[in-house]
Amino acid sequence: MVKVREDQPLTESGAVDIEQWLERLQEDVCLRDVAQMRQACEMADRVAREAEQPHKAWLNEGSSFRMGLEMADILGELKLDQETLEAAVLYRAVREGQTDVATITKQFGTEVADLIEGVLHMAAISPQQAPSESLSQHNQQENLRKMLVTMIDDVRVALIKIAERTCALRQVKDTTRDKRLRVAREVFDIYAPLAHRLGIGHLKWELEDLSFRYLHESEYKSIAHQLAEKRLARDRYIHDVVETLKGLLVAQGISRCDVDGRAKHIYSIWRKMKRKGIDFSQVYDVRAVRILVPEVADCYTALGIVHSQWHHVPREFDDYIANPKKNGYQSLHTAVLGPENKVLEIQIRTFAMHEEAELGVCAHWRYKGHDTGTKSRGYEEKIAWLRQVLEWQEEVGDVGNLSEGLNSDVAPDRIYVFTPDGHVIDMPKQATPIDFAYRVHTEIGHRCRGAKVNGRIVPLTYRLDTGQQVEILTATKGGPSRDWLNPSLGFVQTSRARAKIQAWFKQQARDQNLEEGKALFDKEMKRLDIEDMDLDALARQVNYTTPNDMYAALGAGDLRVGQVLHQAQQLFGETDDQEQLDRLLAKPRRMPSKESSDGITVLGVGNLKTSMANCCHPVPGEAIVGFITQGRGVTIHRQDCPNLLQLRVDEPKRIVDVEWGEKAQTQYPVDIQVEAWDRSGLLRDVTNVLSNDKVNVLSVNTLTNQDDGIACMTITVEVDGLETLGRLFSRIQQLPNVTDVKRLRTGGGGKKSRKPTKTGKGQ
Repeated sequence: MVKVREDQPLTESGAVDIEQWLERLQEDVCLRDVAQMRQACEMADRVAREAEQPHKAWLNEGSSFRMGLEMADILGELKLDQETLEAAVLYRAVREGQTDVATITKQFGTEVADLIEGVLHMAAISPQQAPSESLSQHNQQENLRKMLVTMIDDVRVALIKIAERTCALRQVKDTTRDKRLRVAREVFDIYAPLAHRLGIGHLKWELEDLSFRYLHESEYKSIAHQLAEKRLARDRYIHDVVETLKGLLVAQGISRCDVDGRAKHIYSIWRKMKRKGIDFSQVYDVRAVRILVPEVADCYTALGIVHSQWHHVPREFDDYIANPKKNGYQSLHTAVLGPENKVLEIQIRTFAMHEEAELGVCAHWRYKGHDTGTKSRGYEEKIAWLRQVLEWQEEVGDVGNLSEGLNSDVAPDRIYVFTPDGHVIDMPKQATPIDFAYRVHTEIGHRCRGAKVNGRIVPLTYRLDTGQQVEILTATKGGPSRDWLNPSLGFVQTSRARAKIQAWFKQQARDQNLEEGKALFDKEMKRLDIEDMDLDALARQVNYTTPNDMYAALGAGDLRVGQVLHQAQQLFGETDDQEQLDRLLAKPRRMPSKESSDGITVLGVGNLKTSMANCCHPVPGEAIVGFITQGRGVTIHRQDCPNLLQLRVDEPKRIVDVEWGEKAQTQYPVDIQVEAWDRSGLLRDVTNVLSNDKVNVLSVNTLTNQDDGIACMTITVEVDGLETLGRLFSRIQQLPNVTDVKRLRTGGGGKKSRKPTKTGKGQ
């Protein structure tokens, strides 16, 4: 049932009488500074007149000034403080550009200005346009609901926004049908549930009924008509029941009570009809009474009186006092066969519970400056919910299709970011601007050349975070870069974006893909200093018929260079041609094996004889340590061996780390050369890349040419294969100032036959 709002007091000229309005407002709230409140009203009135003067629009109910007063009326009924009321009066003027936040700050302080900015922030996520490609309206509303928690630090911001949407919905009847439907859908999906979760039944029912009126016009009119037909008979019936109950309560000593008929809301009736599959005549709680009493004990006394007077309807009793609803609602609900054997719904609660039900979080608000300035526990609980909106439980499930949306959690691996138009995009954590671009529109992703986050230029590998506004900078033509498909570089994190990039390259001409793929392959082979490859065998190894097919797949993004390198190593590793394998992955010197004949790997030293200690008899799998003896090699002890503990004290320098041999893996020493424009921290950055990949560094030599500022680093590393080496090159190449990374071949040209070294993991 739609609330009838109270008209604003007007002067003879049709303008609002501010003095009378202030007097009426003070019937609901005690203003701290009436003069300042008057100043806020006068400022809102003045800027509205100046902006809307040509057509005297400031006289209309929809003017920014009159809408601000109506918002303040709503918030006054909710007992909000003066700063909130001032922000409400001035908000529409700021939103419509009639004044600015800086002026508000100067005249009314930072608190009022911060409240207005908070509401503006919430307004930025309201849907103003149809969603972009792949953004359904359902998903957009879902994201908006989830985003509310990240936008609200002060519950008053949410309350001002709810009041503003209430005013908008009241006035939308005179606009176009499309606008009525858009505003009604937004309120129904977002702000009515928000009012419900904050426990503000005072507004929740009005928002639902008004939204229902526009979204389901025929059903609304049908129910309203049926209610009006039986209104007189229902009113007489309720009057008799109320008088009977008052007499019974007074007779039991509950003289301070309030009993009255409770209006059933149209949306609530329709929802029950749909949920239970019944028609209007079977909705029993159209006849309803509410009993208010002082204490909780009086609630149960009143319940006993009701059940002793009339027969209880089975399965129609709920004790929300013992088990409150998730939004803090408490009451006893029962249904009985009342006079004339008609079903009657009765709600019983205390006066305090009723205030909570009507005002919700507002019932707990304490004005700043009063007492200790703290907020009640109930208020803090409501605020905690605002920051954990995804714990909305089955209570909101009563609101039709909102159940699934409001009960769903914000997954810990999801983020929510803005488009420049205010849409909210749901993305995986660690997503980049390129992922965002492809999420908005495929064409934007293809032409993405840069990005701004909160107005600041960021690299395309930047990791986005919740609440940020992202703007994609695009070229007029062109396509994605092949580097985006390289996982080592971190441009793309989502499979959606990667699939669209691959699809783009597939659409290009085969000749172009072949040419670019061959260039990519040749570049990698040259960088790794690999020659005389059997290309036909390599193509078959990666499941392509000819080398040209392999090149085309590389160019289209269906095949990665890392996969080719891995298969190349497998191909040569399966042959008996040690010279050929050494030419791929070996240095022109022989490194001694570090694994003993006993299957023990001695870390950091050469090939030493090992033997098991008789004192502790270690077995494979146990933690072990070695002790270098005099003339008998290395004796292997368990780490907890008592003798070893004493040896650690007596001969600590002869203790060595060892591992079981099966943990060893083949490592190939390789010389690489890094060229870069010299800068501070260059060597640190390069070694950090090697350290992060757990690559063992055997030697480092760096030399800077003072004439041209070019630094040349020669680094000897141990790698387990071509794929690892290619990945290292890609990551080093991305460091600032680095111009070239390649493999070096030293004396002998790599033609000598030699074996790779064996090292333990982590070297």
